[in-house]
Amino acid sequence: MKEFEDKFSELQADMISICMEYVEDRADKVYVYASCEEGVIASRFFYLINNKYVKSHKLNDAVEIGEERYDVSAERGFMVLDIINDNIEKIQVLCKEYERDMPTEMKLIYDVKSRNFKAEYKYDLVYTHDEIKTATHIFNEWFEEISN
Repeated sequence: MKEFEDKFSELQADMISICMEYVEDRADKVYVYASCEEGVIASRFFYLINNKYVKSHKLNDAVEIGEERYDVSAERGFMVLDIINDNIEKIQVLCKEYERDMPTEMKLIYDVKSRNFKAEYKYDLVYTHDEIKTATHIFNEWFEEISN
């Protein structure tokens, strides 16, 4: 069992790590939303920077005077999402291999200063049974909930 836990943790750590790289290690908290249900894999990420919650493409909204701006090019953003989605697929394979349930949703929170990592999992369908909602809706709801 230890082997499964280790590999699972490693893949989650990789998701956080690529998000930290994207933000050049200049964030107070990292939030990663990873979703996998009914064959749909989706992910998004956002940050807490200078007491402001910002989505990945809006990092520069949190930059204070005198601070270096972030490179938020679409190319870099997609690169991060590709890596996160890759890790979700690897978690899927891992869960199959160890006969574990695959989470339909993972919300990962990493506090940079305290190095505290927190993860919330869901195993029920979150949006595919809904006629309107998509992974993006769920991500945006989480972003609103955290930032308020």
